[in-house]
Amino acid sequence: MKIVCFFLLMASFVSAQQQKTTITGTVLSNNKAVAFASVYVKDNSMGTSTDIDGDYTLTVTPGTLTLAVQMQGYQTKELTLNITEGQTKLVNFTIVERDEELDQVVVTATRTEKRRTDSPVIVNLINSKTLEQVVATDLSEGLRFQPGLRVETDCQTCNYTQIRMNGLQGGYSQILINGRSVFSPLTGLYGLQQIPVNMIERIEVVRGGVSALYGSSAIGGTVNVITKIPKQNNYSLSYTYENIGGSSDQNLINGNATVVSKDYNAGANFFVSNRRKSAHDENGDNYSELPELKGNSFGVNAFYLPTENSKLEMSISSLYEYRYGGEIVDKPAHLAKQSEERTHNVLMGSLDYQLNFNEDKSSLIMYYGGQITDRDHYTGIIPDDAQEMQSFFAAPPYGVSEVITHQGGSQFNHKFNAFLGGSTVFTGGVEFIYDDVFDEIKSYNYLTDQTTQNIGVFVQNDWDITPSLNFLSGFRIDKHNLVDKAIFSPRLSLLYKLKETTQFRLGWGTGFRAPQAFDTDLHIAFAGGGISRISLAEDLFEEKSNSFTASVNHDKATEHFIAGFTVEGFYTHLNDAFYLFPLGEDDFGERFEKRNGSGASVKGVTVEARANFDYVVEIDAGFTFQSSKFDDAVENIEGLPATREFLRTPNNYGYATLTYTPTKNLSASANLVYTGKMNITHFAGEGTGQDVDEYFKTSPFTELSFRLGYTLNIPKVSTALEIYGGVKNLTNSYQDDFDTGKNRDSNYIFGPSAPRSVFVGLKINSL
Repeated sequence: MKIVCFFLLMASFVSAQQQKTTITGTVLSNNKAVAFASVYVKDNSMGTSTDIDGDYTLTVTPGTLTLAVQMQGYQTKELTLNITEGQTKLVNFTIVERDEELDQVVVTATRTEKRRTDSPVIVNLINSKTLEQVVATDLSEGLRFQPGLRVETDCQTCNYTQIRMNGLQGGYSQILINGRSVFSPLTGLYGLQQIPVNMIERIEVVRGGVSALYGSSAIGGTVNVITKIPKQNNYSLSYTYENIGGSSDQNLINGNATVVSKDYNAGANFFVSNRRKSAHDENGDNYSELPELKGNSFGVNAFYLPTENSKLEMSISSLYEYRYGGEIVDKPAHLAKQSEERTHNVLMGSLDYQLNFNEDKSSLIMYYGGQITDRDHYTGIIPDDAQEMQSFFAAPPYGVSEVITHQGGSQFNHKFNAFLGGSTVFTGGVEFIYDDVFDEIKSYNYLTDQTTQNIGVFVQNDWDITPSLNFLSGFRIDKHNLVDKAIFSPRLSLLYKLKETTQFRLGWGTGFRAPQAFDTDLHIAFAGGGISRISLAEDLFEEKSNSFTASVNHDKATEHFIAGFTVEGFYTHLNDAFYLFPLGEDDFGERFEKRNGSGASVKGVTVEARANFDYVVEIDAGFTFQSSKFDDAVENIEGLPATREFLRTPNNYGYATLTYTPTKNLSASANLVYTGKMNITHFAGEGTGQDVDEYFKTSPFTELSFRLGYTLNIPKVSTALEIYGGVKNLTNSYQDDFDTGKNRDSNYIFGPSAPRSVFVGLKINSL
């Protein structure tokens, strides 16, 4: 360590002795200043940002160098210059706007900023523009338009959602907010629907095992929700009305306001969202298939620059949601024949401090993230027997939940400009994650009282061997309080770039899931006239994984079009894989126990295609072919044959989006979501139309949706007014065999989340 410090100090001393010179200039696009663009010397640590007027000043070492300008939403521009000693050189840039840039900076794959094409791990992006085009109401709706991801609705009564990534259910993937894992197991049940889209700047998705960076439960991958970033003074306000299935109404109001200081030393983005949706009964039995929802969200994301080389970032969000599903009656929940009622109050936030030093070769990041959830809930079904009914009303099954999550840590990055013939960025850090989940329904003798603590240390070396070859290596050591020994999770990735158009990637990593309750384990379902619950086996131990990926990515850009494709193969083997063993019935209903099985394998191929023609026509599509099987067959329903196939996991699924923008004022978009066949279970219940327990193979579903919008600019007040409307699920591709009545199997739900819906809206924003 002393030797490393000595060489770092010597390098800094020698650098300080070299003569410096100055470059100044302005960055423009369409004759307008581009504020806060990055201006830097390529293959060097020297860099700066433009101010509010697009001006910059950069001190460099004399010689031949390549100066680059990079800004989200624009094509990167580079100029090769010959700088002489003592010269002050004026260099102006004109950059071109890009709707879907190939070299956008991403952070999730390596925990450091990196150009997307330079990342040794594929990072897929969803930006706020895409969320608007697909008319996403919340995070769950936006995630449907990503390769390798499938969002499913898993309860007919409460409609909780989860994502499946590369064929693995929600508990195998981490949801991050600004890089922090503040999504607790309980938050994962409904949190995907509680995050409004106007809170989101972009979403970065990394598929495959990345536990070497993020710890437990990142076997399937990570979804990193990056909240709105303050860039310039602006505002927006929108209202959307949606009619769902002809019988349910939804009203959504979203607002944003951004304030940035003139010198860009401070800024804040405020958001507010209000959602009201009535219940929808698809089969006319007076029990909802879509629950009633009431939600209010508000928050702020802010930054402050104490000095030129330091940055403080803060975000805080308050999410409120009331959710009711079941018999549609105007009564308290316990007087409905069958119902679920949930009232959530969620507070989450983060605080990050970054200090750059050693001429920006080094940086130190200290961070904290936290979440508090208070939930009041009811899950009940009124018995038919008079004596049981009397006991039920004497102590109706209301419950309470309290969740607290803390994450704190620090990260150090250092760039070595000369490392074994290339350059490298070394990253190391330590973090602590604390999660306490208390969930109780006294009437059912149901209690989850789970506290998890995890200390993780991670190390990574991101080595650019040559401009075309990158080798990423790293590991993480985790000590989880529910695991007997510390777990070592290594990770290796190799990137080869063929010119600027093609990237070949290979990756391998290991991961683990601790023996704890995850989101789906905390859900109480209805089945056969009772409630269905999940408990953990006393001898449950951690599940481990080995993941492999290989991919080729090709994009070709010309003056008038950008087109490309990605083909990725993936394979993950789970050792001691978790599964649910049916224990049979007790006084309240069905019981399942989470146990360790022998193992499981998930493998497949994801294909992506994209094209952008003169920024008028944009096409994006992804399709996955995969297989998910246990090594040995497992029992799912008592009395039925054991099976190897994962339930609720289609082997084929995909999406496509099309956007047509003939003028800056007129836009049209269409999107398609395909869900293939899958096996699910179906429990019988009296009066439901289902006579015996059985396995069931679903039919495939294809949703087709459209949006049309026209924008009227009002320059005198620097305002734009957009009127839009369209149809979701035009094909009305929706399940048509829901169970009926109070004894229904609430887990017997599959396919699209809603029937055909018609929407109209109005949006006002600053020019």
